[in-house]
Amino acid sequence: MEEQQLKDLKIKNYLYQAIDREILDTILNDETSKDIWESMKQKFQGSTRVKRAQLQALRKEFETLQMKEGESVNSYFGRTLKIAKSMKVVGECMEESVITAKILRFMTTKFNYVVCSIEESNNMNTMTIDELQSSLLVHEQRMTCLVEEEQVMQTIFDEKNGRGR
Repeated sequence: MEEQQLKDLKIKNYLYQAIDREILDTILNDETSKDIWESMKQKFQGSTRVKRAQLQALRKEFETLQMKEGESVNSYFGRTLKIAKSMKVVGECMEESVITAKILRFMTTKFNYVVCSIEESNNMNTMTIDELQSSLLVHEQRMTCLVEEEQVMQTIFDEKNGRGR
């Protein structure tokens, strides 16, 4: 009996060392290591259910996420990576190739030719998120420059033809 009590005291000591200070106060009244263990199990099983529910919500958000018209590449990547990071926090391990495929699948239509080009010229299983983002940023900058040039040319044309007044 004495040996059993000594063993229980050792286990309680290990549990006390492993538990956060804030939680420790809630279990100090438990008499045996089994009581402490059961109390901890009850407290954190709910946490597991909450994490599972959060993960389901994040998965749905990730699945329905798509680039908005007029949204920048950086903004779209930021929203996507924020959700992926939140999923990782609650236990979902997602490979980069899944994220890159998701990003490419839901770009706006003005990026269709860029997406095809990237998919044809790269190994999508090994392409990193950073490589994809930099490639898309270069294309976005080129598109922005072309639009600005077209606007300047249209303004010059309108002024020459007397429409700008």
